[in-house]
Amino acid sequence: MLYLVGLGLGDAKDITVKGLEAVRRCRRVYLEAYTSVLTVGKEALEEFYGKELILADREMVEQEADGILKEADVCDVAFLVVGDPFGATTHSDLVLRAVKLGVPYKVIHNASIMNAVGCCGLQLYSFGETVSIVFWTDTWKPESFFDKIEKNRQNGMHTLCLLDIKVKEQSLENLMKGKKIYEPPRYMSVNQAAEQLLAIIQNRRLQGEEPEVTENTICVGLARVGAPDQKIASGTLHQMSTVELGGPLHSLIVTGTMHPLELEMLKLFTVDSSSFENNAFQRTA
Repeated sequence: MLYLVGLGLGDAKDITVKGLEAVRRCRRVYLEAYTSVLTVGKEALEEFYGKELILADREMVEQEADGILKEADVCDVAFLVVGDPFGATTHSDLVLRAVKLGVPYKVIHNASIMNAVGCCGLQLYSFGETVSIVFWTDTWKPESFFDKIEKNRQNGMHTLCLLDIKVKEQSLENLMKGKKIYEPPRYMSVNQAAEQLLAIIQNRRLQGEEPEVTENTICVGLARVGAPDQKIASGTLHQMSTVELGGPLHSLIVTGTMHPLELEMLKLFTVDSSSFENNAFQRTA
């Protein structure tokens, strides 16, 4: 049996009882280590679960999945995912491979950022398409995610922006030379995401457009959701470029039309209450 087990968002104790029971009876336990991270390391998980964990990077999961599934038809194997197992499309591929090999599978769900963002007070059914904001480089500055945010906002919907994570990435030089040398991990902050959005807004204005999203659009910055030191800050997009939220992981929400109850909740987390009210009441239901 292949078990896909969600670990939740905080630390080792966020695993469900059902998930922990599955992990403890498995012969091999893999920890997916590239789509998200917990606030604790591999060693803390091993101590709590009572099992040795095998780190599964993107290369292993996407290119060597058959190795993960080896003998899973005759013994139990667990694949641990921060958040919920189906928060990333990679894991659907693993299920399809298991089915093709005749390996039975079971999914044990958990909280993910996709539903935990409700902690800021915005109503989950008022969210549109989720987007990913990637790190720009000197030569690659995509803007497609901005168009999706604009479309959501035109429809009155909020947008959850998942921010880029670079783990076990190679520089172009090392990649071309075939050297297995990896760059230090990088996690996009709310500040960096806001700065990229502000740059896109300026680009669009130079092209004669007036974007639906501006520097005064109300946004919400979230950090380490589910951890004891989680932080939430609400304010304008411009304020998000300077707000201090601490260490990773961060997420950003660009609001759409807001219900009065949503506004009351966001007021609990304002960076600056006076400017918040001036800008927020332009988009109330």
